[in-house]
Amino acid sequence: MAVPAAPTLCSERFGSGPPRLYVGVAGGRLVGQHEDTGRMSSSLSSTLSAFASTITGALATQAVLKGVGVGDGSASVAAASLTWMLKDGTGMIGRILFAWMKGTHLDRDAKQWRLFADLLNDIAIFIEIVAPFFPAIFTLVVCISCIFKAVVGVSGGATRAALTSHQARRDNMADVSAKDGSQETLVNLAGLCTGLLLTPLAADSTLLTYLLFFLFTSLHLYANVRAVRSVVMETVNRGRLRILLEDFLREGTVPSPPSVNSREPLLPVLWERERLILGAPLHRVVGSTYELKKATENNTKNYLLGVHKKKGEVCVSLREGSGSLDVLQAAFHAELLFLILNRDLSEFPMEHRKLTDLQRNARAEMNDRLWGLVSDTHSVMDELWTPLLRGVSSNGWDTQREQLGKEEWRGRWGLVKWE
Repeated sequence: MAVPAAPTLCSERFGSGPPRLYVGVAGGRLVGQHEDTGRMSSSLSSTLSAFASTITGALATQAVLKGVGVGDGSASVAAASLTWMLKDGTGMIGRILFAWMKGTHLDRDAKQWRLFADLLNDIAIFIEIVAPFFPAIFTLVVCISCIFKAVVGVSGGATRAALTSHQARRDNMADVSAKDGSQETLVNLAGLCTGLLLTPLAADSTLLTYLLFFLFTSLHLYANVRAVRSVVMETVNRGRLRILLEDFLREGTVPSPPSVNSREPLLPVLWERERLILGAPLHRVVGSTYELKKATENNTKNYLLGVHKKKGEVCVSLREGSGSLDVLQAAFHAELLFLILNRDLSEFPMEHRKLTDLQRNARAEMNDRLWGLVSDTHSVMDELWTPLLRGVSSNGWDTQREQLGKEEWRGRWGLVKWE
């Protein structure tokens, strides 16, 4: 006969670590035990990742130095200097261009871009290791590698700041950043010492170089995937918002942050066109007085929605003074529109009949802007928002902040009462 588990009497946690559960045992003593979360800690994963990356970086440095002529008596100092300057210059250009193109995406998808940076860093290191085998285009190859490393520097550095802010649960970001830096320095020092032992052995052996690279790169990628999965963000971004809404419409309940974080994508989408423009200028939402009237019809909220059916996008204009709850509601509303326009609604029993009717009417409507659908979904959103917000708040989601990648345009409307 199975012995029933002792009930938990109280619990505690240190920072964002796993909870320690206290149970009563014979004699009236309290015994603490850590709850098994099934995940490797982010700190341990990051330690393994940094250690492996330091060693593969040492192998790459050795290959690049060999490629520019170190140890070759016939090599030109001027040619080596020119190669190095071109390499650094292309890296600077790559850093500027990437920050311009993707800078606004790094906050909202910090975990995904962090993993992308580590993956791209491994690719850059591999390119540097094979570069000496292509002497005719060596400069071009190392310039490409340096562009990749520039992207790594921007995305890795920016997302590290975002993740450090998430870990600073007591508004002690400086303390967390200092300790994280010290830990990384210690790990890099250990990796450097290991590299000093391994690189002389691999200096004259291509096979051993590749073997060490693939061994430590595999460890690096494994540790990074586990590190990303172990981080639980309570703020809502676009990927987590989509999972929240779909689960709510499917089951009538809001999932917890650990459940949603375990299901969000591991890597960012690089080239997909934006479907949702939050904080769009008014001219992208409405283009005439008729459209402005239709956008405000049945709408007392702090945002205006405009659908472009052919483009497959929803533009949202936010009112001046709108807060995080308004932005969250607007994003949920836009995602609801995407579900109605693009998904099979049979898997969503909540409000199924009403949503199915809206989908049928939208597909029959010839107008690209679908103002009838926009007006009708305001009523649906009014019914869904209160229980949805209650579930989001009660399940530990942060409603005071969001990471939805909104733009900075804010508008004013309702200045004239329509006839």
